[in-house]
Amino acid sequence: MSGTTITHESASALQPASGNPGASVGRSRAASELGLKRREFELAVGLGHIRTLADDGGGGCRVERAEIERLRAREGFPQALRDRVEAVGTRQAAEIMRMTTVRFTRLARLGLLVPVAFYLNRYRAVVWLYLADELRQFAADEKNTSLLTRPLAETLRDQLDAGVDLRPRNWRGRHLGFLLRQAADDPWAQAAAPASLLDPLQISEIVPDPYERAHLNRHRTRPQPHGAPGSPAADLVEHLSTAQDADEIAWLRADLAQSMREARAQRPAPRPAPHHADPASRHLVPGPGSGRRPLGDRRRAADRRPALDSRRHAPERRRPPEPAGKRSGHHPGQRPARRSPGLLGRLFRRGA
Repeated sequence: MSGTTITHESASALQPASGNPGASVGRSRAASELGLKRREFELAVGLGHIRTLADDGGGGCRVERAEIERLRAREGFPQALRDRVEAVGTRQAAEIMRMTTVRFTRLARLGLLVPVAFYLNRYRAVVWLYLADELRQFAADEKNTSLLTRPLAETLRDQLDAGVDLRPRNWRGRHLGFLLRQAADDPWAQAAAPASLLDPLQISEIVPDPYERAHLNRHRTRPQPHGAPGSPAADLVEHLSTAQDADEIAWLRADLAQSMREARAQRPAPRPAPHHADPASRHLVPGPGSGRRPLGDRRRAADRRPALDSRRHAPERRRPPEPAGKRSGHHPGQRPARRSPGLLGRLFRRGA
């Protein structure tokens, strides 16, 4: 697999920098004025070749015009700057080091050559990119002659047979350095650098406070998305960008815990203002037509309210049926009392 060949315009076609030397420009404008593609510009910033400023408006970073003028005034511009950020794939890298692609891949898997970036091709295969300048320096070092021409040592072959592949981990370590360099003096951005390589579950264990975790996530930087969320390509990129080895996770967790202590001490995370009711409003008299009494009056009325009579709410007991003699009001053997004549009886007697 090979990297992408990038063509550039000539130096005379570069857009000249103009305006106030103390002003700053955005990423796209800075890359255009320096004659760099977007990927090359990001590499140059990550490697520290271009000094940037934090964008208060949330647009990432900006570049001062004085910095652009400094780079344009250097000898060999713009080709010298392009050579420092030239990234190549496996095939071109093997050509630079004058070896086969198989041997180069074996050295990269052993961690002897560290990738600087990666992308997925149309077959969802990972294409690792390496700095051409670093490959030339590695090949020119006499200490590496045996690695370039002679058979690998037995210990190295055993590691390859065991399936070792340190390219993802080495890239994560290099990417962490890029994030820390861009964080500058922002304590929360520095804490977000190791958090960007940890699983969200690991972050929640180190940062249990939800407001701190939300503020930390605003500063986290994730790789460019590849495909729709949840797609195989997106899952593969997420896997490559997340720490996997136990010792790597432990180191990042310790770094995050220490960075969080420093961030809390310098600038605590923002929190919503607590809602406090006005104490004076508790005893205010409602206006006319409100239909409500003041709280103090309601409490006094409740104190004067008599206790409920339990007999009023108790279920009425059902009386057992009385004997027939008791219902009539006399006992057996006793004459019943004579009833007083009613109105109809008096009328009959008066007519008679």
